[in-house]
Amino acid sequence: MKRILVADKISPSGVDFLKQQAGFEVVEAVGSSPEKLLTLVGDVSAILVRSETKITREIMAAAPKLVCVGRAGVGVDNIDVEAATERGVIVMNTPSGNTIATAELTFTHLLCCARPVPAAAASMRAGKWARKDFSGTELYGKTLGILGLGRIGSEVAKRALAFGMKVLAYDPYLTEARAKTLGIEMASKDGVFTQADYITVHMPLTAQTENMIDTAAIAKMKKGVHIVNVARGGLVSETALADALHSGKVASAGFDVFTAEPLPADSSLRTFPTLTLTPHLGASTSEAQESVGIEIAQAVAQVLNGGPICNAVNMPSVDQRSLQQLRPFFTLAEKLGTLLEQLAPERVEKIRITYWGAVTDFDTLPLSRAIQRGYLRRISGHVNDVNAPHLIKRLGIDVQVTQSNSEADYRDLIEVEAICANGKTRTLAGTIIGKNHSPRIVSFDHQAIEFIPESTLLILENRDVPGIVGDLGTILGQAGVNIANMTLNRDTGVEDRAVAVYQLDSTPGEAALESIRKHAAILDARIVIA
Repeated sequence: MKRILVADKISPSGVDFLKQQAGFEVVEAVGSSPEKLLTLVGDVSAILVRSETKITREIMAAAPKLVCVGRAGVGVDNIDVEAATERGVIVMNTPSGNTIATAELTFTHLLCCARPVPAAAASMRAGKWARKDFSGTELYGKTLGILGLGRIGSEVAKRALAFGMKVLAYDPYLTEARAKTLGIEMASKDGVFTQADYITVHMPLTAQTENMIDTAAIAKMKKGVHIVNVARGGLVSETALADALHSGKVASAGFDVFTAEPLPADSSLRTFPTLTLTPHLGASTSEAQESVGIEIAQAVAQVLNGGPICNAVNMPSVDQRSLQQLRPFFTLAEKLGTLLEQLAPERVEKIRITYWGAVTDFDTLPLSRAIQRGYLRRISGHVNDVNAPHLIKRLGIDVQVTQSNSEADYRDLIEVEAICANGKTRTLAGTIIGKNHSPRIVSFDHQAIEFIPESTLLILENRDVPGIVGDLGTILGQAGVNIANMTLNRDTGVEDRAVAVYQLDSTPGEAALESIRKHAAILDARIVIA
């Protein structure tokens, strides 16, 4: 029985979904203190939160069975993602569940910038009828600049076009084809700053995007510009905004998110009548809460049942179409990593991964993680796709990944190379063969040799002289070890050298291995467990 801890209030439909799944026990502990959580997480496999409960390094350390943390929402600021990654804990969110709600709130703020409805409503409640004080402008014909054209930014763009606005968008990942499909214009960041009448931001908060709208950026904008932020506090410098509202450079603004939340009671932002403030309501609709609650419940159940991982923030996620195409390569990738670790020289400093062929049409990052997971499988107690890169880095190994446009002998090919400080290397390459998508190793140190990476393998490098196969068979036979399969090839790069791979039904003892290694013609002999 796997225990799931619901630490924050999520949709009852999501909780009910988990309760109906076989093999799950749901523990509801909404509103628990950090101290109480420490006593509850000892045997839980998953924790579900919204934004209230903080899942810290300390809490994760107290949860040795923890597999995943699910956030019913987009932001994961309340989860120590770095600690989760180190421990191999998957952190998932629900990026699509509140898309419409957030886009509509964005447009609500845009409308409030154009027409000062909140101030007019406050005036009416005060018993006034001050029509002349609340003159506004029309959105029609104005230019909206969108910084970040992901799911929410795209929905905002659609609504702006429906209002007759011209839309400029800056997004480093936006393609011309995508912009054309949406009916918008691509622009640089400065292009948005200098041309837009209204600006809205829809980017994650990173070191690169923090304070992306600051004093220097505002100086480039039109006088009387309007700025809206319902994405993340810190994307817009609050100090710069206050100064610009005071000077009139920014005519009005709408903010739902802040650097410090709750917004301090003495914040200067509360003093501007032209600044519409809302208390982080982006996902606060009944439809959005229902959607994200069910979405995160389904995602957590899927992971705990061994299914595909959706919307992970600390590991690459693969859509279903890509997963179907890449699935056969995951086994190959992990086998390549496992074999490389056992065959590599000592003190590996670098692992180079190269992809050829049709596999490069997909995101190969999950395959690279599978290779790293395979490399660490025998040398790390708990390794998965989440913490493999961290553990590799901790070993001091630099991982380099490239995609080659040159021709290869196979439709798809993955090559892994271990490189040491002294210049020694070990290289393996593999592909998928046949209708059953069987993984095959097809190259060893750039020498063509094909074998199935299964069970116990004896890999030999020897001088190419008569009698090797017979002598080897005699030694193994005397040790009671049966040869299931074998393949060999001469090394075209080194005269009188050959490589052979023997698939064995059992692992020979040390005495047999010592006899093999002492053979005058054997240069190297390794037992590898695939």
